[in-house]
Amino acid sequence: MIDHTTLITYILIVLGFVFIPGPATLLTMARAASSVTRVGIATGAGIAAGDVVHTTMAIVGLSAIIATSALLFSVVKYAGAGFLIYLGILGIRAMLDKTPIEVNGGAPAISAARAFRQAVLTEVLNPKTALFFLAFLPQFVRPEHGSTTLQLALFGAVFVLLGRLSTVVFAVGAGRLGNLLRRHPAVVKWQGKVVGTIYCAVGVRLALQER
Repeated sequence: MIDHTTLITYILIVLGFVFIPGPATLLTMARAASSVTRVGIATGAGIAAGDVVHTTMAIVGLSAIIATSALLFSVVKYAGAGFLIYLGILGIRAMLDKTPIEVNGGAPAISAARAFRQAVLTEVLNPKTALFFLAFLPQFVRPEHGSTTLQLALFGAVFVLLGRLSTVVFAVGAGRLGNLLRRHPAVVKWQGKVVGTIYCAVGVRLALQER
């Protein structure tokens, strides 16, 4: 069993991580603001699913391979960066489309299911997240507390749940703000460009990251 002090310390640190705006938060908020709240929530769910994959990778040691293989790290990094930039370009092109904009009503720019799938790929293809789980989780593992695998799984699950909580909070806030902003044609006109730029910026940032 993990002692309460270690668990509480871990939870407090993770809360600090997940509620400080980062790439995952920006993507969630961008989706919620540009579409509807449920799309932002679906994006957050996809990020959480990606974190489950990274937790599993950390447990089985695949993250260690990424950490020690420069080639594999680069392949994963550039694949993730390319995917984000691709999403950004799609958003910018949609803004440049001459199709008339409907301010009131209309379907979301993207379905919740598609947003979920894209978020899973975005998170899984981020090697920095893999390295984060590999470096962060073991710091709280104590052999005297029992199975290392179970401890890693528990810490990973706590991280995923708290991360999921944060993305829901940000998605709801951004979704409500987006509903207000979409009442103004000028805001709607520029919204696609802003969202696309966020995706491109995060993609470029990922591409420039070093191991």
